Amino acid sequence: MNITVLCGGVGAARFVKALLAVEPGVTVSAVVNTGDDTELHGLHISPDIDTVIYTVAGAIDPERGWGLRDESWTAMRSLERYSQVRPSDSSAAPTWFNLGDQDLATHFYRTARLGEGASLCEVTAEIAQAWSLPIKVVPMTNDRVRTRVRLRDSDSVIDFQEYFVKHRHSLAVSEVTFEGAESAAFVGNAELEGSDLVVIAPSNPIVSIGPIRAISGVDERLAARRDSVVAISPIIAGAALKGPADRMLSELGLKSSVVGVAELYASICGTLIIDSADADLASAVEATGMRCIVTNTIMGKPESDHALIQAVLGVVS
Repeated sequence: MNITVLCGGVGAARFVKALLAVEPGVTVSAVVNTGDDTELHGLHISPDIDTVIYTVAGAIDPERGWGLRDESWTAMRSLERYSQVRPSDSSAAPTWFNLGDQDLATHFYRTARLGEGASLCEVTAEIAQAWSLPIKVVPMTNDRVRTRVRLRDSDSVIDFQEYFVKHRHSLAVSEVTFEGAESAAFVGNAELEGSDLVVIAPSNPIVSIGPIRAISGVDERLAARRDSVVAISPIIAGAALKGPADRMLSELGLKSSVVGVAELYASICGTLIIDSADADLASAVEATGMRCIVTNTIMGKPESDHALIQAVLGVVS
């Protein structure tokens, strides 16, 4: 079976790893959000791509959920010396976004290859090959798309990483936009067309899946094959396991529940998988026009991973 997974960060990465562990015979393509990409220290950083690659390779830091295990931070600590001499109008040597010494090698390679004229798709394939990944990893676009967040209290607009990392996603938002998406070209068309099943991973539907959907033609392609598209809710009992998805939904006037997720996905997705904790909301999910499957969606134990993966694969069996 050929499966394409639309991916954000940690939740998507863990799903792909569980899928490969439970069903090692499947062919998996991960189409990954790049709206989170940023430029720091002159380097092109692709956090969601790297989280997927490091997780599937078994190299992710298991406690943080991002970056590499057994990491060191000498370069970041050394940067603090220059904060004493940096002019007030300079953005040089920021230390709010941590890059580990090993992780820097990935960003050095990516930036150098992009500077040579390689596309982000080509470079991502090379990095995945270097980590001996058994899956295909595809950025959603080779073009520049950046997620921008408008803050409710100040009405200022900041880059997603500044909101997410620098401010620890603690500030209320009033709007999320995807700069450049209107002119970007989607890279994953072949993956969507060649797959038996499309899975929307349990990622933030606003800032992880939203940038992918914002690219022209993506929603239309998903809607055209809606019955073979399945989503896993990242919201369980009204809360996100990790990150600000639940608060973002509420702050943007949406329902912070599996019903809110269903309303966002109903036009492009035929089935929503929800956790057993939300079993009482299954009928409300179905009222949006989606099929609803109830199972344990919290990954990390073999039995729960197996139940989730079988529920996903059962959509097209």
